[in-house]
Amino acid sequence: MSASEGAVPTGTRVSNVNVANALTVLRIVLVPVFLAALFVDGGHDARWRWIAFAVFAIAMITDRIDGQIARRYGLITEFGKLMDPIADKALTGAAFIGLSVLGDLPWWVTAVILARELGITVFRFVVIRDGVIPASRGGKLKTLLQTIAIGLYLMPLQPWMDIPSAVVMGAAVVVTVWTGVDYLQSWWRARR
Repeated sequence: MSASEGAVPTGTRVSNVNVANALTVLRIVLVPVFLAALFVDGGHDARWRWIAFAVFAIAMITDRIDGQIARRYGLITEFGKLMDPIADKALTGAAFIGLSVLGDLPWWVTAVILARELGITVFRFVVIRDGVIPASRGGKLKTLLQTIAIGLYLMPLQPWMDIPSAVVMGAAVVVTVWTGVDYLQSWWRARR
């Protein structure tokens, strides 16, 4: 199938009720399931940590799939552009907070990342009248690094993996802050 076969003709309104948006909503629904698995038996039972990791991984895979489906079949909607990053932030935010509550991740990491995520999310709502600003490539790198870092912290790995996990988390923090600044600069340039 060529890329244009599934495309919706220009000017046609795409329904918000579609597979891509359903996957975004599923990701939001999986947040409490993930948290429940993470906190079973005090949060440090290896089997439940693997289950929490699996739920997190499945939820994050839907992020990739829903975007591919939306682009391939012309199902891109304003709802999807807005809710997709919110679904990501809900899941990753829950993971960061959960890992900090369990003492596995320093609170300052969670605070820096959540401050950026919340700030940009609120900013998106404030400037929505100017149009939804979609995720940039830097934002996608940020999500990827956060996902890998969270995955490393969720899995009950051997102690020698602590340093590589911390390095990936450090990279995630740096890219998260950098993309937040870049997002604001991009909006400002577009306004001028």
